[in-house]
Amino acid sequence: MEVQELHAWPSSPEEAKALQDRLRPSLELGDPGPQRPATIAGLDVSYADDGGRLAAAVVVLDGVTLETVEEAVVTGVAAFPYVPGLFAFRELPTLLVVLRRLDTTPDLLVCDGAGLAHPRRFGLACHLGVLTGLPTMGVAKTRLFGKHDEPGSRRGATADLLDDGGEVVGRVLRTQDGVKPVYVSVGHRIDLDTACRHTLTLSPEFRLPETTRRADRLSRAALRDA
Repeated sequence: MEVQELHAWPSSPEEAKALQDRLRPSLELGDPGPQRPATIAGLDVSYADDGGRLAAAVVVLDGVTLETVEEAVVTGVAAFPYVPGLFAFRELPTLLVVLRRLDTTPDLLVCDGAGLAHPRRFGLACHLGVLTGLPTMGVAKTRLFGKHDEPGSRRGATADLLDDGGEVVGRVLRTQDGVKPVYVSVGHRIDLDTACRHTLTLSPEFRLPETTRRADRLSRAALRDA
């Protein structure tokens, strides 16, 4: 698939924050997004023990059967130091490389990370959505930002993820009975209800969506073989 370079990559935290602020108005947040995506891509990045080397993977699933239809993986090095709230800048350059390896242009991208549930409302899913122009959502394993009540214990139970002013920035979603929830937030060209519905569809058996599980396996294997 084609991905254009829309900006130069920052060399300092100050430049990175300024870039997030500049790109945030480009987000399209009123679109309900794809209701029946034919293909859904999951992206994940694994790190070597030294913290510098990484592998970025993308796995494209059939939106109905969840069968894998295409996958790609590349290895590289972290492009930015670890700074809270700027984690996307470590991964995005390599993620864009791996997306360009795809023959398929997915109808939806699912990131292992945050979208609007971010201190500057511009997490990895937002940034990737702006760069690709594709509907993009984030499903995070842990909470990066916001506060919430505990959702019910059954699959499908939710609680709003709120900022300090009470604005909804995401949703805490229980994908399986009695397991820890995941943290869903929109990135670009999709609404929160649709993102949560797709997260449940992608998680028929396990806590994490199959998009994330398969991309995680692929990236870890690439690191082992590197």
